[in-house]
Amino acid sequence: MKIVESDEYKTRLREITNFIKKDKKSVAISFAKDLRKSIKDLNNFPFKFRKSIYFDDKNIRDMIFKGYTIVYEINVDEDLIIILNIFNKNKR
Repeated sequence: MKIVESDEYKTRLREITNFIKKDKKSVAISFAKDLRKSIKDLNNFPFKFRKSIYFDDKNIRDMIFKGYTIVYEINVDEDLIIILNIFNKNKR
């Protein structure tokens, strides 16, 4: 499956890493690198994570990563995983 990142996700990720970078740049880099690896692993098991609690659609999933929720959609017909958003549920 091909993984596509939405503009909303890219913007939010940039905001999150910039915030982390204020405290420690190496932690921000590590966070982004580890997140990319976890997202890439979705290719192997796209339905691994729970059905989203924010959408009533079995193809939209919530991946929890270091306190953040990454919402993604699985489009089986087009062989796509679309990363929709990332947020910290406590700061939403």
